[in-house]
Amino acid sequence: MADFLTDVQTLRAKARQEIMNGPVTAAYGADLPRVIELLNTALATEIVCTLRYRQHHFAAKGLNSEPVAQEFLQHSQEEQQHADLLAARIAQLGGTPDLDPARVAGRAHSEYVAATGLRQMIQENLVAERVAIASYTEMIDWLGAGDPTTTRVLKEILAREEEHAEDMLTFLQSDG
Repeated sequence: MADFLTDVQTLRAKARQEIMNGPVTAAYGADLPRVIELLNTALATEIVCTLRYRQHHFAAKGLNSEPVAQEFLQHSQEEQQHADLLAARIAQLGGTPDLDPARVAGRAHSEYVAATGLRQMIQENLVAERVAIASYTEMIDWLGAGDPTTTRVLKEILAREEEHAEDMLTFLQSDG
């Protein structure tokens, strides 16, 4: 059986030689500039979702709006947490999180729709969650084993987005 680890002296020498690369070592198996670009796209998507959910929280009106509005607020807060995770990962990989408002909406996969009625708000949020789920699934598949840390972050966010979609679907089904 062949050894699978590089000898410790070589590991130490490479770590010193490439010290300014931070956590990105020669073992990193993904296209780093492309990963940072995808993470900035995901970041933009999360920012748009944060803002849409927050607007829907404050705009929700009607007899049955309170529990839905509270769910919108909770989702807004969770989308902001996702944005923070993505921004932190971008920085960790040596990139710069792009939070420029002039570019965020154009780069995001989801849309910002300030819906007028509660049902439309729920539908727009469900559509956005479905877009995010499809997008994160593709990113995870593309990364494969090339960047296990980013894959873990994306899987964590994906799981929460699936919960958000389920919440919105439950509201739609209970309205019918």
